[in-house]
Amino acid sequence: MRTVGVEEELLLVDAETGVPRGVAAQAIASADASGAPDEGALEHELQQQMIETDTAPTADMSALAEELRSWRRTAIGAARRAGVKVIASGASLLPVEPRVVPHSRYQRMVEHFGLTTSEALTCACHVHVSIDSHEEGVAVLDRIRAVTPLLIALSGNSPFWRGRDSGYASYRSQAMLRWPTAGPQDVFGTADAYDDLVQGMLRSGVMLDEGMVYFDARLSHRYPTVEIRVADVCADVRDSVLIAALCRAMVETAARDWRSGGPPAAPATSLIRLAAWQAGRYGLSENLLDPDMRPRPAREVVDAFLGWIEPALQASGDHETVVAGVERLFARGTGADRQRAVFEKTGQLSDVVAYLARVTAEQEE
Repeated sequence: MRTVGVEEELLLVDAETGVPRGVAAQAIASADASGAPDEGALEHELQQQMIETDTAPTADMSALAEELRSWRRTAIGAARRAGVKVIASGASLLPVEPRVVPHSRYQRMVEHFGLTTSEALTCACHVHVSIDSHEEGVAVLDRIRAVTPLLIALSGNSPFWRGRDSGYASYRSQAMLRWPTAGPQDVFGTADAYDDLVQGMLRSGVMLDEGMVYFDARLSHRYPTVEIRVADVCADVRDSVLIAALCRAMVETAARDWRSGGPPAAPATSLIRLAAWQAGRYGLSENLLDPDMRPRPAREVVDAFLGWIEPALQASGDHETVVAGVERLFARGTGADRQRAVFEKTGQLSDVVAYLARVTAEQEE
């Protein structure tokens, strides 16, 4: 069975005001590793107002859930000792001036990309799913490109952007498009074609290194995995597990399709961009675009997607978890819906931040 690993990017915010604070170095230095899992990591990210947790690969979604919780507890404890709180939100709700970590690679990015780097402060959930070969990985990328926008709709958790309502369920998905390598890609067809594109991007001098392949889904340059990168970080850890389970089922379904000789669906990349925009704008509250790029009610599109991956979900034992998770999102709303509901009650973004801190720590649903 395929293994899954999850990277969660988290914001460090002032305990009183909710404004992000650049104390990542202090938090990481003070982290108590005694309660952390044996594998995985608590690490720096681009900005000093954020940290990242990385889980070890596992084939067991229950084990993944517990490891995500454990790393969140470690991050929350480290943040507390640095005088801040942790929230899982795709973007800062309050005005903030990001502070880039003083690392040579990040400084090169500031020099090269200017405000795109220095203003970047978004938090994603990246899911790594194991693959058997480079060739299989590229075949998977070709076959999931039309459905990855659904993960944006399901995970949308960044409706507010630095003091105002963005109008989007996932404004993070829009902010990411400032990077020249971000977004969906054309069908590659072969592993050589994928490699040639990456090498061409490096030769161009626009992309500084392979870590800057910011495709919606890519082959990891560090691990034998497909890395799916479109989801916002989820406040509720159960939603993180849902996204991970969906990603594994997508990869397995696509790989089976490839092995059986099925060709990839090939909608134009421009249409997939529209599907991603629609998902980021509305989440689950309006129509989504189906894999044929036709608008249909969100519930119909999600149900058809679940039907496509159902054999893989049954084989992995994840079917019940996924169905329950999807029902929860349609019943309670996405993370963006829940953020807005709190704001409608109090009119204070600091109250939304406090709510997110409680949900991130599993003190409230």
